[in-house]
Amino acid sequence: MGGWILSVDGASNTQGSGVGIILEGPDRVLVEQSLKFAFRASNNQAKYEALLAEMRLAEDMGVKKLVVRSDSQLVTEQVAGNFQARDPHLAKYLEKVQTMASKFEEFILVHVPREQNSRANLLSKLASTKRSANHRSVIQESLAEPSVVIGEAMQICS
Repeated sequence: MGGWILSVDGASNTQGSGVGIILEGPDRVLVEQSLKFAFRASNNQAKYEALLAEMRLAEDMGVKKLVVRSDSQLVTEQVAGNFQARDPHLAKYLEKVQTMASKFEEFILVHVPREQNSRANLLSKLASTKRSANHRSVIQESLAEPSVVIGEAMQICS
């Protein structure tokens, strides 16, 4: 398969947390997914969950070359190694992203302005506020638990 472009966004609010995912491939293939969490997540954790959900979807579809667009400067800079992940939860997410990224022949994560990520943003808001049985025009699932185990001890090297 050729290169694929992935647009992701995560949202967390008082009604819940979720992600919006848009996967665009060769030959005008388009997959949109809205994923609601059955657990509480901070906004930054939701952004990482969005990225990981997209990477899993791309991997399941056999994608080899992946360009990911995210409006989260924190996540994109942490993955690029420009920002440290000082929060232990985000450090676990970063480690998971790095492990998954190595499964692709090519993995590029770029920061885009929020206005260039509006469709993924809309899907993430849909997921974070969704009541069941609504909005069946896109693939919609629930994520029962976080992608990383928060309670595990982690060794930090300076």
